[in-house]
Amino acid sequence: MMDILCGFKPKNEQEKVDVELTEKYHNLFNDIWTRDNTLCHLTSSAVIVNEDFTKILVIFHNIYKSWSWVGGHADGEHNLLNVALKETQEETGLDANEIKVLENTPISFEILPVASHLRRGKYVSCHTHLSVAYLFQASEKSKIRILEEENSNIAWLPFDEFLSKSTEPHMIPVYTKIFKYIEENYKK
Repeated sequence: MMDILCGFKPKNEQEKVDVELTEKYHNLFNDIWTRDNTLCHLTSSAVIVNEDFTKILVIFHNIYKSWSWVGGHADGEHNLLNVALKETQEETGLDANEIKVLENTPISFEILPVASHLRRGKYVSCHTHLSVAYLFQASEKSKIRILEEENSNIAWLPFDEFLSKSTEPHMIPVYTKIFKYIEENYKK
């Protein structure tokens, strides 16, 4: 099994199947850690919750034109927790000392479709993201900012409001699964 999935326990059939497929891709391709693999590559996202586990810090993603979690490509980095932390800092402006890692292993794993799009004026064909997500916590009082090249808005949104604002239908089950996990394991 790949190191990133050590300690990860699939919560449902979808995660079990997606982990198995990712292991096959990892054995089949030597480049899933980079975007050189134009069919599928690893990404890491962050679910950033507030102190009382009622809101999520999200961005309005310029490419997807939707409210979304933060995250990005592994780009050769094999520690996907570090990727999620780096992306959180870049996309939200949070300082490293303002981010609390709640779990060192991923809380979610999926294979996600990505539609063809333009990125920095260059065509990117449709592909899939082999996506892990980590759970972080930060204070709503922390200073945040927009990363204009990637997002055009940033906000702390209650879970239900975020779900109603997301315009990516394939992501709603992912976010719902994660919010259920948070509800069952963190909310008092």
